[in-house]
Amino acid sequence: MTTATYHPSAKKPPLRTRALRRTLRGMPPKRHDAAYEPGLVVPAADGSPLLTDHYFPLAGGDFPTVLVRSPYGRGIPWAPMYGVLLAEQGFHVVLQSCRGTGGSGGEYALWQHEAADGQATVAWLREQPWFTGVLGTTGPSALGYAQWALALDPPPELRAMVIQVGLHDVHGFFHSSGAFALENALVSAMGRLHYGRGTANFLRAALRLRRHLGKATHTLPLGEAYVPGMGGRVPFLDAAMAHPDAADAHWHGADAGAAAERLSVPTSLVTGWHDVFLDQTLRQYERLRGAGCDATLLVGPWTHNSAMQEGWPEVFADSLAWLRAHLCGDPSGLREARVRVHVGGRREWRDLADWPPAAADRRWYLADDGTLGDRAPAAAPPLAFRYDPADPTPSVGGPLLSGKAGPQDNASLEARDDVLTFTTAPLTEPVDVLGAAGVELRVGADTGHADVFVRLCDVDARGRSTNVCDGLRRLRPAGPGPAAVTVTTSPTAYTFAAGHRIRLQVSGGAHPRFARNTGTDEPPAAATRLVPTEVALHHPSVLVLPQTKKAFMPSTSER
Repeated sequence: MTTATYHPSAKKPPLRTRALRRTLRGMPPKRHDAAYEPGLVVPAADGSPLLTDHYFPLAGGDFPTVLVRSPYGRGIPWAPMYGVLLAEQGFHVVLQSCRGTGGSGGEYALWQHEAADGQATVAWLREQPWFTGVLGTTGPSALGYAQWALALDPPPELRAMVIQVGLHDVHGFFHSSGAFALENALVSAMGRLHYGRGTANFLRAALRLRRHLGKATHTLPLGEAYVPGMGGRVPFLDAAMAHPDAADAHWHGADAGAAAERLSVPTSLVTGWHDVFLDQTLRQYERLRGAGCDATLLVGPWTHNSAMQEGWPEVFADSLAWLRAHLCGDPSGLREARVRVHVGGRREWRDLADWPPAAADRRWYLADDGTLGDRAPAAAPPLAFRYDPADPTPSVGGPLLSGKAGPQDNASLEARDDVLTFTTAPLTEPVDVLGAAGVELRVGADTGHADVFVRLCDVDARGRSTNVCDGLRRLRPAGPGPAAVTVTTSPTAYTFAAGHRIRLQVSGGAHPRFARNTGTDEPPAAATRLVPTEVALHHPSVLVLPQTKKAFMPSTSER
């Protein structure tokens, strides 16, 4: 049969979609022209209409199907980046707006409907004459969560998943370190509410949030201050702030991560070293490997957004190779190594047998003169700083959804009195760090309520300090004397060059990336008091780096 028999309502993709497709550089040559059927109605689990666009190659024959479920509409960028691109490569692409978004019926919810509606969509696919019974999924961010939700009970047709900068744990996004991820939560909520409602609507919402962000993040109570920036109350944001405990019944079903512990569907994971979901992606890779699932990992020098922009040629090529291998039976494009990472400092790609690679811990002691050394310092008084939530230590770069994310110059941050720095002598040879750094601290806080933020930086020969990775831990009131705590950074693959120095920052927060610790036991969303805290670091305190010289394999291009 011909394609026209299957698609009597087929038409060319919209002109704007085709124009934007042509702007995508570094894409493989197309194999087919693409067409689509817009506005198909698929019944959700409760019968609500889910608006769906079907892209396909203009060619006879059977082609596998790729499902993309989105709470951010079905237009830009999904239509050119998934619908048209994958159809050109020989796939049916089903691009669907999740319940309550992008014109679909029903009430929107962050996670509650994704598993059931994904199953309902697969049931609809089984009735389509062009569906061959071979199914894959793909998509980034919240579109990745939709994939994990489907994988909780994977349908027999599901043969491969490609999850790009995706999450599996909604609570973990809002409260990853014990503190509320304030700025990213606001930006994410704005996007979920407005991204699928047209470019003009989205831009107005983004500008409004930017205009109000400073006041919203510095005004108490936080649960009221955010409202002008969002143009009204956001129930799911209120609920996220009001329920910080992952064990709270509110979060029942919000973590789809258990899917990976028993999954047999081949899964490709993509993230960046400054992606907001880096930790979740690496946790999923660990679970998949533990389950014996065929899994690969690609980690680039990207933020959450840049992975889908500057990084798109690498991301798409890797994703396409995975889909072709497992949906089309063509493994010719697969890389040999299970893991490929971009090594910062060296600025090159490396292939690894697995993640994390074997590494030996090297311990660097924090000294009272601001140095990092191989030996524990002699008895010395504790080092202290005063964290004032009325003038919170600002966030600079790192894993953000907007603004200046990723590596940034930390000079202004390190000049503050509430930021302690500890720096090695110039390195005599390169130091390769692969994995998460740990900072073992003996710390006290006079109020009992404090956050400890640590950041690893690379100081070059000119003295420029650039952030590599970081982590935060919220302290709780403890008994007398300093508490022994370990603050773990997000993982990295980074080489500190000979002549450079390794620097560790220790401070009381990174605001507004994390909501400031008010120094009280008031609930974060309702707190109205700000109490400064004296934070003391006692000796010995240690930076532990997972260091290796033999973890790298040559990349495919270097063999």
